[in-house]
Amino acid sequence: MTDASTSVPAYVYVTYIRASAEQVWQALTDADLTARYWGHANVSDWRPGSSWEHRRVDGSGAVDVVGEVLKAEPPTRLVITFEDSPDAEPSREPSVVTFLVEPHQDIVRLTVTHENLPNPDMLKGISHGWPAVLANLKSLLETGDVLPQAPWEMYRAHT
Repeated sequence: MTDASTSVPAYVYVTYIRASAEQVWQALTDADLTARYWGHANVSDWRPGSSWEHRRVDGSGAVDVVGEVLKAEPPTRLVITFEDSPDAEPSREPSVVTFLVEPHQDIVRLTVTHENLPNPDMLKGISHGWPAVLANLKSLLETGDVLPQAPWEMYRAHT
C-alpha cells in the first residue's frame, strides 16, 4: 500500500488580486461572499477546531464538503480540512487546503495549496475546480461582480 501523499502530488495554485489582505480574507470566510463567487456558502466561525460546511445556495441547503478549521490567522493564513463526503466515515486522513494571503502594496498574492489528496481523480477535479473558483473570486474583488457565467461550467461542458 502506498501513502497517498507520496503517490498523488499536492495541488498548488497562485493568483494575484488587486485587493487588500483583509478583503481577500473576508471573501474566503464570509458565507454571503462565498455564495456569490462559489455557488456555496462556506459556513463556520473560522476558529481553530471548529467545523465548516460548504453549503449549496440553490435552496436545497445540501452540504457538499465539510471540514475542520486547523489554523486561522486573519488576514494571511487559513488552513482547513476538506472532505467531499460529509456523511461517510473517514477511512483516511482528510485532504488539507491552505490559503496563504501575502499583501504587497495594492495587491495580494493568494496561494492555495491542496494536499493529502486521496487519488488522481480528486487531483483532476480540483485542478479544474480551484482555478474556476479563484477566477470568480478575483473578478468579484476587482470588479464588484462575478464572471458572467460560472467558470466551472466550462469544464463540465467539455468533458
